[in-house]
Amino acid sequence: MSSTKLILFFLLFLTLNLSASSTGGDHERFMYAGFTGANLTMDGSAKIIPSGLLALTKDTFRTQGHSFHPAPLRFGQSNGTVTSFSVSFVFGILSSFDNIRGHGFAFFIAPTNNFSSAFPIQFLGLLNDTNNGSLSNHLLAIEFDTIQNDEFRDIDNNHVGIDINSLNSVQSYHAGFYNDKSGIFTNLSLIGEGPIQVWIDYDRYTTLTNVTIAPLGMARPIRPLLSVTHNLSTVFTNQSYIGFSSSTGLSTAHHYVLAWSFGMNNPAPIIDSTKLPRLPEPPNSVLLVRRQLMYKEVREDWEVEYGPRRFAYQDLYRATRGFKNNNLVGIGGFGKVYKGVLPISKLQVAVKRVSYDSKQGIKEFIAEVVSIGNLQHRNIVQLFGYCRRKNELLLVYDYMENGSLDKHLYNFQRQPTLDWSQRFKIIKDIASGLLYLHEEWDKVVIHRDVKASNVLIDKVMNARLGDFGLSRLCDHGSDLHTTNVVGTIGYLAPELVHTGKATTLSDVFGFGIFLLEVACGQKPIKINSEGSHLVLVDWVVENWHKGSLLDTMDTRLQGNYNIDEACIALKLGLLCSHPFPNARPNMRQVLQYLDGDVKLPELHRAHFSYGISFDVERRNSQCSAAFSIHAEDDLDSCIN
Repeated sequence: MSSTKLILFFLLFLTLNLSASSTGGDHERFMYAGFTGANLTMDGSAKIIPSGLLALTKDTFRTQGHSFHPAPLRFGQSNGTVTSFSVSFVFGILSSFDNIRGHGFAFFIAPTNNFSSAFPIQFLGLLNDTNNGSLSNHLLAIEFDTIQNDEFRDIDNNHVGIDINSLNSVQSYHAGFYNDKSGIFTNLSLIGEGPIQVWIDYDRYTTLTNVTIAPLGMARPIRPLLSVTHNLSTVFTNQSYIGFSSSTGLSTAHHYVLAWSFGMNNPAPIIDSTKLPRLPEPPNSVLLVRRQLMYKEVREDWEVEYGPRRFAYQDLYRATRGFKNNNLVGIGGFGKVYKGVLPISKLQVAVKRVSYDSKQGIKEFIAEVVSIGNLQHRNIVQLFGYCRRKNELLLVYDYMENGSLDKHLYNFQRQPTLDWSQRFKIIKDIASGLLYLHEEWDKVVIHRDVKASNVLIDKVMNARLGDFGLSRLCDHGSDLHTTNVVGTIGYLAPELVHTGKATTLSDVFGFGIFLLEVACGQKPIKINSEGSHLVLVDWVVENWHKGSLLDTMDTRLQGNYNIDEACIALKLGLLCSHPFPNARPNMRQVLQYLDGDVKLPELHRAHFSYGISFDVERRNSQCSAAFSIHAEDDLDSCIN
């Protein structure tokens, strides 16, 4: 090959790779104008599609996708400060279901490219419920959020935020831009209004981070949308990965990146808007009409508002092999639960088939979908979706290999006895789940039926709270009034019978009984050798008065337990099930006691006059009219 041809070939090679160039060292620069052939590291649902778009998500529920520059960049300098940098990119978001909004996405700088422990939905595939806010995250993220999460104090469902180690933004503002001449602010929808260009700049001298956005093709506005002064030298590690993260929940959206440029100690290369791939057309309107017609007869307002995933009935029928009895794993208050394997994903699921002849069936079905449809916590059973077909109501949720806790406590199906360390961890797990429901989600969820049979155990013996058929939601700071007393006898707080008012403290009462049940290995109401009904909490109080509290511990443990933990569990169970609501702790305090962060207060015996002569028949008659739900959860199921 002649020298002239070699030079031409070399120039052609450089031209073809201008879309991903790098100078290395402290002056790293690159630019992707479309991503065909780009050397990116990706995981989850992220992929480069034939048109050259980087697609972070697709029509898959509760998933996440990440795309990274392939090698970490050295942001730290020899003097310990973080160097200046500049980023620009173009993105577009298309809704999967017309006006139903999905979750947003984020640009991030982080010390790792392993986000396997991150949650989807509101956590955007970046963090989870335990590390959110931790200084050890060493994370900077610019979020483009399209769902309002009160949990993170979001300002609305269309905002941009600067996040440092937390999804509680340091600063956020409605998506939009300022006119250079008039200074007037113009709102910009993050979904469906075409590509949007973003500019992010950090100045190491002023420690100022600026974020600016505008429609693609418009000159960069002079005034940034967001400006935050924060020394990133206190955040970043020496080397960090940069990239994009996105996630879906029970509603989905398509998140695309069209171009990306970066400069370290230099401005990011300018993106030519005329040379970028185009966003796909919005979802086919004919398909949307067909979808609406298909569900028209049974789709209601609550389904549109909450938008959880809807499964095809035939998929669930095949997954459970026609709801055969050999796939039956449990019978609940108003339906049966079947084990199944979804035909395409091969995901193992539990399908709860609500009894269609139950008068309260639809009410409880809706309660469960609405309550747990958007919850994401390691100690809450994960709902994948639902199905409605004529009078059939089905819920699809994560399959728990080790079944319900009561089977372990009472040796159903010859389950092995749980040791004390397993029991104490289960107690903590459920306390953590209840704290999330009461205080850490954007709504207050009152479960109203905390008991061993509603606690499910996964394959590694983590406990998760399930069965939200009786739960209710309310806003933080408001009261929840109910017209019916619902729950299970033995776990009901005394004030419920008199006031009909469910609160987080009535959940705490149920948790207290549950705590005693786990420690003592006995049901809330039992029959003694003489055929009389005895109440577990009264029996524990009686032994506490006699100075023989530890005599109430489950004899199957054979004395193999931590005495300090056992005393905390028993006394905390009494405190939580105190007859007076105001004397009970909240779930945050409960966890502090269980973790040993706060010393359990001294109990005063005079305050625990439960009255050992518990009149079962009287209580049963008081509650019978109220128990229109859980027909089988009568007194017999509590004591047999």
